[in-house]
Amino acid sequence: MQSKGLFGKKYLDIQERVREIAPPDEEHVIVRVRACGVCGTDINFVRDWADQPMALGHEISAEVVEVGKNVTTVKPGDSVIVEDCTMCGVCENCKSGQPQFCRNMYNIEGQPGMGQYMSVRFNSLVRYEGIEHAVACLTEPLAVSLTSVLNAQIPLGGSVVVLGPGPLGLMSARVAKLYGAGYVAITGLPADNPRERARLDLAARFGCDDFFEVGKQDVEAEIKRRFPQGVDRVIVSSPPQSMTDALKIIKFGGIITFYGLHFGGQSTIPIDINELIFRKISLIPTFAEPAINFPVSLRLLRDGLVDGTQLVSHRFAYEDAHAIMQAIIDGTQPIIKAVMLPNP
Repeated sequence: MQSKGLFGKKYLDIQERVREIAPPDEEHVIVRVRACGVCGTDINFVRDWADQPMALGHEISAEVVEVGKNVTTVKPGDSVIVEDCTMCGVCENCKSGQPQFCRNMYNIEGQPGMGQYMSVRFNSLVRYEGIEHAVACLTEPLAVSLTSVLNAQIPLGGSVVVLGPGPLGLMSARVAKLYGAGYVAITGLPADNPRERARLDLAARFGCDDFFEVGKQDVEAEIKRRFPQGVDRVIVSSPPQSMTDALKIIKFGGIITFYGLHFGGQSTIPIDINELIFRKISLIPTFAEPAINFPVSLRLLRDGLVDGTQLVSHRFAYEDAHAIMQAIIDGTQPIIKAVMLPNP
């Protein structure tokens, strides 16, 4: 079986390649990709980071086509989420009830989720029904956002600021509200282009109490006017340099959790360790690999508690990939979340 898929490297060099998909072995499953979301990592690859072509797409919903002879957990026709990193289940960490520390993960073996077909191990699949494919593919990024909220340990009725209004930040803000936060604000770039305006509008619909435009408003002053001692929690979805802003608004004894990455050499920032010690501030990184919290994330999407239909603003095919990614970068379209449909 042949499958075409997308690979990309810096300077928006997006390439379509045809790969051969072998028949499944005893424990593998052939799936037809139904939808694949564009992640910030994909954008980093094609904007300025990857010197060699990288497989694009890991936020995947699919349909089972063929199963290996030992596979009993799924069958042809099932709708499934494809996990990009799956715990092994047998290492010391997995057996000790800490699968988040598994270092023997299964992965998608360099296959592009932005492709027609994939061959994956049976234990990397999560069945779903009652939800459209384009929304179901949000399961992976929503699981990241959910994990950030769990790591933040938000007190009931507590105050939270999310730095960065991308899809992950917006979902973190929404889940924080679901988790019992009494006040949630989100920060972003000035709403001077269609992309940022769309994000601001969705933040309001997702229940955010405030949206602060960095550069137009003094975020620290605005927060301190509402919470003179600072907020209980900060979730950093924006690039690493935003950590300095988080430290300005966190209260004594607060928690900052962060997952904003930078692949272009700006991941190192100065931190005043004395400040962390004397103010008893906890920094907790969020890295949701291997895949955890997928079943809960699916339920949140299926039940509309996180409204994926509002997040998925653009759906596109192969021939539109370059234009969509360019628009995500430059903000010329009101793109909140773009999803590729390789098998319409």
